[in-house]
Amino acid sequence: MKMGKVFLVGAGPGDPRLITVRGMQCIKECTAIVYDRLASPRLLRYARPDVKRVYVGKLPDRHTMKQEEINQLLVDLALEGHVVTRLKGGDPTIFGRVGEEAGLLRQHGIQYEIVPGITSAISVPAYAGIPVTHRDHASSLSIITGHESPEKLDRSIYWDKVTNATGTLLFLMGVAKIDYISKQLMQHGRSADTPVALVRWGTTPEQKTLVGTLGTIAELVRVNKFESPAIIIVGDVVKQREELQWYEQMPLFGMRVLVTRARAQASEFAELIETLGGEPCEFPVIEVRKPSEENQLRLISFCLKQAEQYNWLAFTSVNGVEFFYEQLIEHGIDIRRFHRARIAAVGPKTAEALQQRGLTVDLQASRYDAEGLVEALGNVVQPGESVLLPRGDLARSVLPDQLREKGIQADEISVYETIVADQQEPIVIEWLKEKHIHMLTFTSSSTVHNLITVLERSGIENPVELLSQMPIASIGPITSETIRSYGMNVTIEAEEATIESLTAALAGYNASQRMKQEEK
Repeated sequence: MKMGKVFLVGAGPGDPRLITVRGMQCIKECTAIVYDRLASPRLLRYARPDVKRVYVGKLPDRHTMKQEEINQLLVDLALEGHVVTRLKGGDPTIFGRVGEEAGLLRQHGIQYEIVPGITSAISVPAYAGIPVTHRDHASSLSIITGHESPEKLDRSIYWDKVTNATGTLLFLMGVAKIDYISKQLMQHGRSADTPVALVRWGTTPEQKTLVGTLGTIAELVRVNKFESPAIIIVGDVVKQREELQWYEQMPLFGMRVLVTRARAQASEFAELIETLGGEPCEFPVIEVRKPSEENQLRLISFCLKQAEQYNWLAFTSVNGVEFFYEQLIEHGIDIRRFHRARIAAVGPKTAEALQQRGLTVDLQASRYDAEGLVEALGNVVQPGESVLLPRGDLARSVLPDQLREKGIQADEISVYETIVADQQEPIVIEWLKEKHIHMLTFTSSSTVHNLITVLERSGIENPVELLSQMPIASIGPITSETIRSYGMNVTIEAEEATIESLTAALAGYNASQRMKQEEK
């Protein structure tokens, strides 16, 4: 067996968009990926579907894997022939213990590559509106570990030289030692009025910033119960925050949103959330695929072969459009055979999917659900006319039933089927338990049913009880009805059944929550 190779990749400080181009290449090309909670699980969506995923963080039945075990794991995977990407938070060479991992790989004759990442030392202050250098305040900087005991700090840090060596001092992992650090700096020449900022969980929705001076910061940390992990920034550059802070002002800042849509459809929603400063947490619980039942396949074939008889083609989703075209190709049916049919769409996204295929929509519902499409069609379709409804296997019967009541022939074909997705990241389960998810979103009844099923399969005894402890956003009244049928409350509901409207509702909710916090 050919020996593999290991890429030791810096994943950046938390925001997955800060991965380097080379780091992204390593994710896309590897056959095994080793990661922990310091690397965003959103990065894993770029890996190959068949990649071997190894989570080395904490799980319900296992504590965090020790560094020695991770080192050996990388060796074992490479010896099995894998191309391994080891995702490490920040930059692997800055307090990242990459030397230990690379050292063991070299001992075994395994090829490796160190891929630098954006270190938290510069990126976290930037997300807090603090440039680490400034022509008026600091032309140099120092990066110092603050994690050791005072005795070790004194042995590794020459305080008399470090204190005034550079304009900006950056301490990583030093919150617990802030009192000692600030006293040492003042003792060796820094003024008690020197600005200091602590930024906790920078570049993530949990980012919090505490500003003070060397003389006050230790007490502020105690009073505010400010905990690690955090970056400590010492120097006049901290003054820039008043003018330059930006990330914490974004509409969805502070919100980690669970996205339960199918993986293929989640990207649009996730991008909207990211654009507004939120963090999408993709946890697909549904998967759509071609129909598999023989009865449905025969019915599809029968209806497509009598294309000329239909007066209307009515589409209720983008999936319906995409899988309808797949069926046309599989059955060798030219779309022009539907030359008699006018086209109806449930909403703008479905209409857009049809327009991208060169089809002009004749009728669009004003309400983006089955009831709205019934109302729209009922005003123009005459009794005796025929409508073909390419839909999913779990679609409600409202549309065909009510059309038939009006004397209209409504033929349903299930051009796709919806199943429970079976590839989720274990870290998301952990985040749900620890309340690190700030908003659940449901875009269909299927996402509600399937999330509960997935959690049950993951060993959660009472998923509804767990989910009820978090705010819930629904795309529309039908989905809301399903949510309430489980005994859960709907916190917000989109005005229109679109992803854009749901995103706007999230931003409105976040703004109201901020106002409440400010009033306290």
